[in-house]
Amino acid sequence: MVHSHSHSHGHGHHHAPKDFGAAFAIGIVLNLGFVAVEATYGFIANSIALLADAGHNLSDVLGLAIAWTAAVLAKRPPSRRFSYGLRGVSILAALANALILLVAVAFIVYNAVVRLIIPDLVEGETIVIVAAIGIVINGATAFMFARGRKSDLNIRGAYLHMLLDALVSAGVVVAGLGIAFTGWLWIDPVASLVVAALIFLGMADMLRESVTMALAGVPSSIDPDAVEEHLRTQPGVARIHDLHIWPMSTTEFALTAHLVMPGGFPGDRFLADCAHAIEHRFGISHATLQIEVGDEEDCRLEGHR
Repeated sequence: MVHSHSHSHGHGHHHAPKDFGAAFAIGIVLNLGFVAVEATYGFIANSIALLADAGHNLSDVLGLAIAWTAAVLAKRPPSRRFSYGLRGVSILAALANALILLVAVAFIVYNAVVRLIIPDLVEGETIVIVAAIGIVINGATAFMFARGRKSDLNIRGAYLHMLLDALVSAGVVVAGLGIAFTGWLWIDPVASLVVAALIFLGMADMLRESVTMALAGVPSSIDPDAVEEHLRTQPGVARIHDLHIWPMSTTEFALTAHLVMPGGFPGDRFLADCAHAIEHRFGISHATLQIEVGDEEDCRLEGHR
């Protein structure tokens, strides 16, 4: 049995990591300042919605710091110990951000339930003013990450953090207006529960995707059946086995596959073209293809997924 390997390590422009260092720095500084303001006025206004949002914003500062650290580490060159470099740190960062959001949701729900059971006076006007500032700060920070949200799960995590914060602040404004005009104290904790639900819904997909990537699962943006069908229909390919697709980072994906070609080794040009097509069609920039030309001996890996 003859074996031949082809490796493609191209980097398509749409998968290249973008430099969001300035966005991370600005976002962290702005949100740290806003957390201090929001927490202070949350105590002054006696608003659980403002305090919950301040806690959530503080978790977002931590999330931004984690995402920024991962983005920096992902640029480290490969070494003998880490042959892919530290690209995988971006996956861990996305998972950490999702878990931070989950903790924030639990914190908000707990405090809202306590306030529903034991109502307390709230200053609606103060809530409105402070939360309106939050809309501007979080919306501007989200905008800085918007261009990278579709191609990088780590950047998408930062974007979701900020976008959801802007939505949360908008909800708090509505709650403050409702309290100011009606005097109904239950609006404050109910608004907090709505905020928690919005955060959870926005975070659920990111948590699922980051867990999948952390377990070396096929990213949702890639259809493994379509990849297998594409390889199987290449000229001379009788069958395909031992196909594996996994993420090396939140933006780069790898593939290995064994192509059975009884007609003989097709040449390096076939392998290069096949790897190029895989990158162009599926965004998989690191492809390793092994050619098997003989049927007299089964590959020892065939049948193992």
